[in-house]
Amino acid sequence: MPSSSRAISSEPECVLIAAPSGRALAQAARAAGYLPLAADFFDDLDTRDLAFANSLVAGDFALGFQAASLLESLTTLAEGRHVTGLVYGAGFEDRTNLLELIAEHWPLLGNAPATVAYVKNPAALAALCADLGIRHPEIRFEAPADDGDWLIKHAGGSGGVHIAQASANVLAEGDYYQRRVSGIPVSALLLADGTAGFVLGLSEQWSSPAAGQPWRFGGAARPAALDPNLATALERASLNIAMAAHLVGLNSIDFLVDGGDFHLIEINPRPGATLDIFHDLDGRLLRAHIDACRGHLPAAPLRFVPAEAAAFVYAPHPIPSMPAIDWPAWTADRQKPFTGLAENDPLCTIMADAADLASARHLLNERAAQILTLLSKTQKEAAA
Repeated sequence: MPSSSRAISSEPECVLIAAPSGRALAQAARAAGYLPLAADFFDDLDTRDLAFANSLVAGDFALGFQAASLLESLTTLAEGRHVTGLVYGAGFEDRTNLLELIAEHWPLLGNAPATVAYVKNPAALAALCADLGIRHPEIRFEAPADDGDWLIKHAGGSGGVHIAQASANVLAEGDYYQRRVSGIPVSALLLADGTAGFVLGLSEQWSSPAAGQPWRFGGAARPAALDPNLATALERASLNIAMAAHLVGLNSIDFLVDGGDFHLIEINPRPGATLDIFHDLDGRLLRAHIDACRGHLPAAPLRFVPAEAAAFVYAPHPIPSMPAIDWPAWTADRQKPFTGLAENDPLCTIMADAADLASARHLLNERAAQILTLLSKTQKEAAA
């Protein structure tokens, strides 16, 4: 059952949200004037506050969404409400059949399942990049002789936790080999309507390595500090591949940038983690996504604050029972009291905005230290 439900006589349009963590999409929906109905795996405190109604999806986050439990949550959330459609986040790239089931009940406000399957197919993406003259790391499905130069990835994975060194692993179902290339992770966020589009901005990303997860997502900041000519080349490559794949709505294209060169690594055909560093000043971002999915790009450009950064903070040690923290305003994805966390589980997201990239990154680092200090202080007070 939803954890909150408020009946009103004439409510605005509701939008269903399905994502491992629905908070960022719920926040964007609220800003755009929609009532968010969020189904996710975490039921965080701020997701509860932002959502018009929300539901904790039964199941195991590590195993991903399962059809029965997700559809049950969505059906309960939508009952008796005017639902304009469903926006999905991560967690569906390797189970597009679930998107097809959802589409039987509500309009999908995002790429069609066939499009998602196409761009997340490693061989199809490699062929598409070759056709467009965009450099992409070599892939293969048989064990390479020089496995030290190769990674194993899971098709449709996200967040960096699906990546492993080839020398220490064997292929499982849905896995493939990708040759390692060097570079700094840069992501392009674009908005498209299937035939046209534009890049909203380029962001830098970094990892937060943990045992067994050397490429785990750490955070992102924009604008990426790139030579203007290189930035233009990345934007051109992003638009070329988006138009060739007929992408719609918000999508991100991930690159590895090495000096003046780059490789396209993957396409994320849905709103992703960089939503937290693209807070538009007019609250139009999710409405622009929905309109673009329906074939209409915004007539006026979206406006963003000059520089933003966001990062995950992971639990530094096991937390058997989460204390009641007085969360600062610059935190998100806030854990509920009494929740049990294992070491390296996500604790929260921290955010910072500033006049320039360096200032935003500096402030973010300060806040990461502050939140760990606050956690330690609160735990000691609770134990006293």
